[in-house]
This record gives sequence, structure tokens and C-alpha cells, in this order.
Amino acid sequence: MSAPRLALFDLDHTLLDGDSDQLWCEFLIREGLLDGAAFGPRNAQMEREYRAGTVSVADFCSFYVSTLAGRSVAAWQPWRERFLAEEIAPRIGRASRALVQRHLQAGDLVVMTTATNRFITELTAEHLGIPYLLATEVGFTAAGPTGQLVGEPNMREGKVHRLHAWLGARGLALEALHSLAYSDSINDRPLLEAVDAPVAVDPDPRLAQLAAERGWPVISLRDAGGEPAAPGA
Repeated sequence: MSAPRLALFDLDHTLLDGDSDQLWCEFLIREGLLDGAAFGPRNAQMEREYRAGTVSVADFCSFYVSTLAGRSVAAWQPWRERFLAEEIAPRIGRASRALVQRHLQAGDLVVMTTATNRFITELTAEHLGIPYLLATEVGFTAAGPTGQLVGEPNMREGKVHRLHAWLGARGLALEALHSLAYSDSINDRPLLEAVDAPVAVDPDPRLAQLAAERGWPVISLRDAGGEPAAPGA
């Protein structure tokens, strides 16, 4: 019998045409929940450094998690729902949705794995019908999110560490699965190198170069009416 198949999806600039952390900051600034003068320039800098692969994991994840402090979960809920409806869902195209559905319908173990924190991205995973989410974790108290990280951020090597831990808790091992990973970013090089079938999706320049050197398939999920086939399908 063939090994079960694991399909791992990055979110930002892969399934999503944009970056959910950056969009979240812009959304909060526009709605008056964050000080644009303080957060706006730093948000833009974080995005540039992330795309270049130069920002530290701690700095990147801590900056965006810090935006969650000061409100209860109940107070955040309508803002989270609006963010999904207004900023996220319209930026997930038909090709992204079709590829996710293809893996789900094939009976694959489908996981979204993202550096963005769970509090922001769990509604996105639900929206796409993705049953499992690996994300950067946020601390909580009875008052709501603390604005502090918990555990290892789900970014760069952390995506691989967190994946192994998640599979191990389910009695599974990456080596026993036929694994695919979809990503746009050089930041996901550790994850792409850890799976059987890495796929570069609308890759940044450094990942495009690496994919060419390694002979990895390159696909686009930016809609042009087509629905790219899942490699290995």
C-alpha cells in the first residue's frame, strides 16, 4: 500500500495574495485600533525584511503578536470576523481554493502551516475547510490575549520542529508519509527541504532560484482562470 499523503500549505503569498500579518496591522490602523504613526512604518519594514529573509524570527512574530494585547477575546471577535470577510477571503483566489479542495477530496492529511499567529489565522483555516492548523501561538489570560509569544514560533526551522511534534503526538512520522509542501518564500526553505515533494508557489526571487537549482516544480495560484494540478496528484 502507498504511504498516506500529507499536504502542507503556507498561507501568506501562497494561498493568500498578500500577508495576513501586514494586512492585520493595516486593518487595525484604518479602524483606529492601532496608532498608524507608531505601527505603520514598522509594519512596512517587517514585510520588507520578511520577503528578503533577513528579519529575525523573534522580532517578526513578537511584533505582530503584540497587536493583540489589551482586549478580550469577545471584544476581538467582531474585528476578527470583519478582517476575514473584508481583507482575507477576497484575496484567496479560485486556484488556491481548488487546490486545497483537490487534496481534501483525495483524502490527504491537509495542514495549514503559517508564521502568522493562530488567533488571526484560525478563521482562515476554517474558511478554507482546512482541518489542521500549525501557527505561532499566543499567550492568553482570563482577560484575553497577552500579546506575548508562547513556545517556538512557527517560522523557518520552527515549522519543521512544530510539524514533527504535531505528527508525533498523533503517532505519525514525517518519514512514513508521502509529504508535499507549498510555499512562496525562502523563509520556508527548511520545510521545503524536509518534505518529499516541495512546490514553489509564485516564489520570491531567492526561492525561485533555489527551485530552479533543485528542479522543484513552480506553480502560480494567482487567478488567471486556471486551476493548477497538484504535483504528484
